[in-house]
Amino acid sequence: MMIKLTISAAVRTKLKDKHRVQELEIEECFLEEHGGYLIDNREDHTTDPQTLWFIGKTYRGRLLKIVFASSNGNIYIKTAYEPNVEEIRMYEKSSNK
Repeated sequence: MMIKLTISAAVRTKLKDKHRVQELEIEECFLEEHGGYLIDNREDHTTDPQTLWFIGKTYRGRLLKIVFASSNGNIYIKTAYEPNVEEIRMYEKSSNK
């Protein structure tokens, strides 16, 4: 069962051209077990609804940082890319993995 993601044309282009991330990989990360969602509470990233993120693993084992907002049952993808060491450390610490 795949989930319904909303991805704007601009974000879709950035995912493809800059980050080499496919929509299917993002869906896989949502479906795989992960340590929950963290709030992006940096002042310059504050949004309504809140920006959330997590690090997930695709079925092929690729780690991705997924950044999104959720409203009325819809998931709006903001970006997705391979996380750096600091992002992985922060996520593992916050999610008690």
